[in-house]
Amino acid sequence: MFRNYKLKNLNLRLIIFVMALTIIGIMVIGSANADYQNKQIMGLVLGLVVMAVMALIDFEFLLQFYYVYYAIACVSLLLVFTPLGDSAGGATRWVNLGIRFQPSEMAKIFLVLFFAQFLLRFEDNLNTYKSLGKIAVTAGIPLVLILKEPDLSTTIVTFLIISALIFAMGLSYKLIGIVLGITIPAISLLLILVMQEGQTILDEYQGLRILAWLKPDEYPESSYQQTNSIMAIGSGQLLGKGLNTDALDSVKNGNYISEPQTDFIFAVAGEELGFIGSAIIVILLLAIVIECLRVAKKAKTKSGELLCIGIASLIGFQSFVNICVVTGLMPNTGLPLPFVSYGLTSLVTLYFGIGIVLNVGLQAKKY
Repeated sequence: MFRNYKLKNLNLRLIIFVMALTIIGIMVIGSANADYQNKQIMGLVLGLVVMAVMALIDFEFLLQFYYVYYAIACVSLLLVFTPLGDSAGGATRWVNLGIRFQPSEMAKIFLVLFFAQFLLRFEDNLNTYKSLGKIAVTAGIPLVLILKEPDLSTTIVTFLIISALIFAMGLSYKLIGIVLGITIPAISLLLILVMQEGQTILDEYQGLRILAWLKPDEYPESSYQQTNSIMAIGSGQLLGKGLNTDALDSVKNGNYISEPQTDFIFAVAGEELGFIGSAIIVILLLAIVIECLRVAKKAKTKSGELLCIGIASLIGFQSFVNICVVTGLMPNTGLPLPFVSYGLTSLVTLYFGIGIVLNVGLQAKKY
């Protein structure tokens, strides 16, 4: 399980990028809502411990139990629908076992571990309908459970992560073209149908969010969060108003953004750190994704490569969706910004994933 590794192979760049981004997040969270700052610091300390432990455990040993991770992901998602489930903001996405945590955040990491090994079974016959059907059914169970919480945004991101892993296994470009040829017109048709009165395709709140995104002036009550977020980012201009600003014209200080320390933390960063601070956050997120992909390229096994691609996809897709929502490029949906938003489950599981990537990097060459 534990091996002798060469310290020179430890990816210090990745560790520095992750810690720098987390520290920025802690500072911005303290400015958004000081009550959560100490908890996020505790999450950082716990995350570092978890990352260190995972970096030392042989990833090939971990993958021997890949079905266990799938079972844990599905069972934890099922617990949401039991009396142990905890609701907030109209959705039941948490479980309270003395410690309150969000199973869907854990599930993303566990599903990466599972599919990194499970997909190897189809390495020689991936591009067959039988193989893809088995993969679709296996992926569909946790995806449906997440969707039922309801948590559409996490469902989409999890689907994209699994899709990226399938693509990395060597999915045929012909099949990709067919999927895109069906998906793009379907999304266009969905938007047209959602705009019709009395539509029953989506839940009412989901339809309102899309309509508020398309026609913010006609749905001010549903679009105010995104509208105020865009105002906050724009008001920061180049250098921002400074952390913990007491400016009277601050969108954050006026409480125009609800729960700013979570999904809309990038709006607070834009207002207080300006364009430069926001750009640094985006660059650090991109740097983390690139480092994970660099480790994937040098991985000694296909499973190690898939692990790194999965973690890179998680951070990349989730960051993209969060920033698009905050800047009004996508409909409003609740999703934390990796390493920056407040959330102990999210932060610790991300450090868990980074620890796995570090271990893959430590074994880039066979000893």
